Amino acid sequence: MNKFLRPAVVVLALLFAWMSGQAQQTVDVAAFEEGMQQPGVQIFDVRTAGEFNTGHLHNALQADYTKKEEFNERVKYLDKEKPVYVYCLSGGRSNAAAAWMRDNGFKEVVEMQGGINAWKKAGKALDGVKAAPQMTVNTFWQAVKADKLVLVDVGAEWCPPCRKMEPVLQQFLQTNKTVQLVKVDGGRDQEVMKAIDAIAPPTFIFYKNGKEVWRKTGIVDISELNKLAASR
Repeated sequence: MNKFLRPAVVVLALLFAWMSGQAQQTVDVAAFEEGMQQPGVQIFDVRTAGEFNTGHLHNALQADYTKKEEFNERVKYLDKEKPVYVYCLSGGRSNAAAAWMRDNGFKEVVEMQGGINAWKKAGKALDGVKAAPQMTVNTFWQAVKADKLVLVDVGAEWCPPCRKMEPVLQQFLQTNKTVQLVKVDGGRDQEVMKAIDAIAPPTFIFYKNGKEVWRKTGIVDISELNKLAASR
């Protein structure tokens, strides 16, 4: 081979390998379900919260792809080095989300062909089909009226940053045993969220004697929580 052509061939080979690694991976329901069993796999639902609450895949995280701010905030809590299995209702939104994720450094993104519609057609079960009753606003206010410090955690199991906060909260509560925890489901308890003006999970609010004394939306460091607890 001509010595001047050799570098060009190497560059083309590397480019081809890179493009192959970024290639679209769309699989049918059976292959998607099998892939979900891998250790460390991340299941990502890019439908709306309302759609998610009508039924979702087991252990799925959720971010509405049509809400760019929400999607961009939540997707950053996924591990780019681990497989992400993404789906929507029929495949359109998951295709766009997967393309964005590949362009932004995710190593392996797999889409489910046909989305939840195909999953249902195959007779597969969904989690969360039976909606639990909402917490009432009155129940919430009764819970935060305690004379002790109350930490309200507005979160959801499908919210990536909420999952990141779970071990932090557990560690905080172990250290601060007098603090009472009240959990508000960010997908279900919509009336309570409106009453306390909590727009999105995760949101953390401290109450003392029924009055709000501090709040933050997003990830909170345990040192900040400990400092706040000590000062109250």
